[in-house]
Amino acid sequence: MASQDIHWQESLARLADVFKVPELKNRIFFVAGMFALFVIGLHIPAPFVNPDKISNLFNSGSIWSFIDMMSGGAFKRLSILALGIVPYINSSILMQLLGIAVPQIQKMQKEGEDGRKRISSYTRIGTVILAFLQAGGLSWYMYRSGVLETDTLGIYTIIPLMIVMVAGTSFLMWVGEQLTDKGIGNGISLIIFAGIMIRLVPTIYQVFKSAIDNSDNNTLFAILKVGLLLAVFLGIIVFITFVHQAVRQIPIQHARKVVGVRSVGGGNSYLPLKVVTAGVIPIIFAISVVTLPASIAQMLIQNSGNTNPSMFIKFMLNLSPGQSWYGCLIYFLLVVFFTYFYTAVVYNVADIADNLKKNGSFILGIRPGRETERYVDKVLTRITFVGAMFLGLVAILPYVIPFIVGGRGQDPATAMLAPLMGGTSLLIVVGVALDTMKQMEAHLVMRHYEGFIK
Repeated sequence: MASQDIHWQESLARLADVFKVPELKNRIFFVAGMFALFVIGLHIPAPFVNPDKISNLFNSGSIWSFIDMMSGGAFKRLSILALGIVPYINSSILMQLLGIAVPQIQKMQKEGEDGRKRISSYTRIGTVILAFLQAGGLSWYMYRSGVLETDTLGIYTIIPLMIVMVAGTSFLMWVGEQLTDKGIGNGISLIIFAGIMIRLVPTIYQVFKSAIDNSDNNTLFAILKVGLLLAVFLGIIVFITFVHQAVRQIPIQHARKVVGVRSVGGGNSYLPLKVVTAGVIPIIFAISVVTLPASIAQMLIQNSGNTNPSMFIKFMLNLSPGQSWYGCLIYFLLVVFFTYFYTAVVYNVADIADNLKKNGSFILGIRPGRETERYVDKVLTRITFVGAMFLGLVAILPYVIPFIVGGRGQDPATAMLAPLMGGTSLLIVVGVALDTMKQMEAHLVMRHYEGFIK
């Protein structure tokens, strides 16, 4: 027990060393300041929006709930940051996909810093275009739903609303770039991380309050139930952290080269293949695809005013993972598919085998060239299966947990906490936290401090 206490004391002492480095301390304060700006923006309302009518417009079964999670709740409140950073994410993903099919973009990707700047410029332009498209569709939907106050400008009310929402996304894009340059970690990921964490504390408070209010005056039972939910929540975080850092290491032998009268090179190393190479992107793709039919169906019902929709409209609504078992199944299969797809994008097995051959390196017991390519592809396929099952399980947890712990809609506490028990939110929180800790440790190591990640 004493050794564990010493370990925790040493970890806290190493963490305190962060504030002994002036540059690192300034970076942390800069991140905190940008987070404060982000929080202020979340609470500035967009123009011409009726706050009394907006609260019931978006339900959890549509893709808008996903955007709301990514924006820290700004979307549901329709603040100036309502669109969040989602258009930038979509633009970045689109540029990555175009990098596979368009030779000019492939060439830019290989041009180093100059090519990276040009791709970033195109990504910004794509962000503004996608933000305008998304803002236009959302503004028109709100206009048809009677959410906007149109007494002054009529239908033209949507124009200033679109401009404000696009400006909010552009501002967040600038904040993300500033965080990357002057803060710690990836700025866009930090913005999403902040949005999720902002929702976490109020949600847990509401969970306790709801559990006590619905406990029939049995406070002890309510506390035990919420404690069990939080224990499951922490267990899932540990599980995600473990799998997120899992790596399959393939042993590599480097050939020795003779330079003049000296022999250089040689030795052994590893080719690391991450189990979860694709990260959270498969879930983003899958939730966008699987909830699109339900979102369209909701808009059709809203515009027609028909309270008794057809069987086809009902089927489209039930395709959302939170509405039916087959919606969850389709969502799970889409996550698996996109995991394999994006892993194939990230890992070009032919290039890996070719680079090993050019450098005089080889996998022990495997011939260079085609044999190496087939072996790496075989290993990658197997570990990707594990990663795909993991991502699929985490993705459907928010929809499965309410059924396991008392049935859907039966337990308000479970219904509120379940969305934070899996899916995109926890993967982003864990991934960003680990990446930020590693970067902080790298700054300490550069200045001869001992790192605090063991």
